[in-house]
Amino acid sequence: MKPCRLFLILFSVSLIGFSQETPVGYTLNEAIAFALENNYSALNAERDIIDAQKQKWETIASGLPQITADISYQNQLKQPISLIPAEFFGGQPGEFEPVIFSPPQTAIATATVRQQIFDGSYIVGVQATKAFLSYSRNNKEKTQQDVRKAVVEAYGNVLLAQESVNILQKNLDALQGNLYETQKLYDNGLAEEENVEQLQITFSTVESQLKNAVRLQKITLQMLNLVMGLPIEEDTKLKEDLNDLAQDYADPAVIDSPFNMENNVDFKLVNNLNEQRYFELKLAKSRALPTLNAFANYGTAAFSDSFTFLNGDQQWFDSSILGFDLSIPIFSSLRRSASTQRAKIALDKAKTQLTETQERIRLQLEKAKSDYLLAIEQYATTQENLNLAERIEKKNQIKYKEGIASSFELRQAQTQLYTAQQEYLQSMVDVINTKTELEVIANNQ
Repeated sequence: MKPCRLFLILFSVSLIGFSQETPVGYTLNEAIAFALENNYSALNAERDIIDAQKQKWETIASGLPQITADISYQNQLKQPISLIPAEFFGGQPGEFEPVIFSPPQTAIATATVRQQIFDGSYIVGVQATKAFLSYSRNNKEKTQQDVRKAVVEAYGNVLLAQESVNILQKNLDALQGNLYETQKLYDNGLAEEENVEQLQITFSTVESQLKNAVRLQKITLQMLNLVMGLPIEEDTKLKEDLNDLAQDYADPAVIDSPFNMENNVDFKLVNNLNEQRYFELKLAKSRALPTLNAFANYGTAAFSDSFTFLNGDQQWFDSSILGFDLSIPIFSSLRRSASTQRAKIALDKAKTQLTETQERIRLQLEKAKSDYLLAIEQYATTQENLNLAERIEKKNQIKYKEGIASSFELRQAQTQLYTAQQEYLQSMVDVINTKTELEVIANNQ
């Protein structure tokens, strides 16, 4: 093999290996889409729908023909004895003769077909399965909303941690330069020891904050992986920038979007509860109706002194039955009445809960709008405050170097700057989270 060709093969293999180890990057929407397919709760919500579909068929099948087969074998180790008047055998009147009527071993095989003709509870049960299936679908939608909200919050927290690390590292680098210069001035007798100590306090505080931010960066990424359904140690990369994402989410026009109560998932779930209570009331009433079932039976039996039931010459005796079962409830000592009244009370409570839920959703919507507008306002305010804090810190840096400002004044300006930086980062995350909360209530993602 030529050396050039060998080199190309090895190079291609190395590229393949490298590409397999390259971390996967996600935008926020891509992370949400991935989580909706792989999140653990989302997977179970999908299974709940399948389970509800199976339960629906299980209920329907209970009213369809049912066929059962039974096989029994008995060996009477001690056969029962019956007493027959002895005069039947020529004996004296008043005396009895012990008699065994059948062989000790018996084999019986039967097949029975049953068909439900009328049962009020069955009809209500079939209707209720549709409501339960609807509940499972709405519950899945609720789970998807929770997953989406959790991904947005986790994604924003990762970006916040990353930005915090970057800013704190820059602050620490700048402080290290200031501390080095001040230490040199102090060593040459041109600065006071307090100046060095003030800067040392600030440096130690920022250094501690940086170490904590690095740890939080790892933890927030693990939380994002968990929400997305990835192994927590996965090296996931984020394609979005916190500032760009916040600007995309800062849209006050969303406040004026029309709101339809019927789109809210919590309203749908409480509606499902009302349907369930309605069918429970119908079920309680249906227990006062008669039930009618039909059945057909065919069987065969054999008797023997020994186990000869598998022999071809064994004699079998056939039997068959066709019949109906009619059950009519007559008197239950008012138990059915009490059950119906309780079901009616439960339905009234569900209606009240529906009204309460509607009012609570309206309140949540107004609060979400207020929180979103506040977050947008805070975003603009913290940005202005950050610009002011940067200018103030820069002026104090110049004054400190020229000997006009003290180290204490410089430290105050630096602390103010660091606080403004964190408030600005947090305001961007708040804009993203509050808009997501508003979209969840309106269900207009």
